[in-house]
Amino acid sequence: MKEGNEKLIEIPGKWEINYLYSAGRVASKFFQELKKNKRIMGTRCPGCKRVLVPPRSFCERCFISLEDWVEVAQEGELDSFTIVLESFLGGVEPPYIVGFVKLNGADTGIANFIKGIDLEDMKKAIERVKIGMKVRVAFKDIREGRVTDFFFEPVR
Repeated sequence: MKEGNEKLIEIPGKWEINYLYSAGRVASKFFQELKKNKRIMGTRCPGCKRVLVPPRSFCERCFISLEDWVEVAQEGELDSFTIVLESFLGGVEPPYIVGFVKLNGADTGIANFIKGIDLEDMKKAIERVKIGMKVRVAFKDIREGRVTDFFFEPVR
């Protein structure tokens, strides 16, 4: 980097910071439902009637506080996806698929892994995964109260 005729000094660094994230009231209830009851819950807006998944504490359209909890279906439709081929520090080893799914009964979508697609033959995988593909929720046997307690898989 240069500023005028002077070369500026660049100092490399790396930060690793341990932290605790407070999920808040709404996300905490969502995660507890995943862990304890294997249910996907959303919040319904009393104004526009949309069901928001993941749940929100207020509607970003109506600016109304949301208190009405609704269970949504465990099947839905793939709205978008990406096949990840490059690794990320601390992430899952590629290849894998992440998809954005609108579950039946919800008006918004939620992102998560899509499993059950053979990624050994990438050409076949790309032919199989399609926008609009029907998927269902599959829960892990041991759940921790995190969004990764479930994933999506194709409906056969």
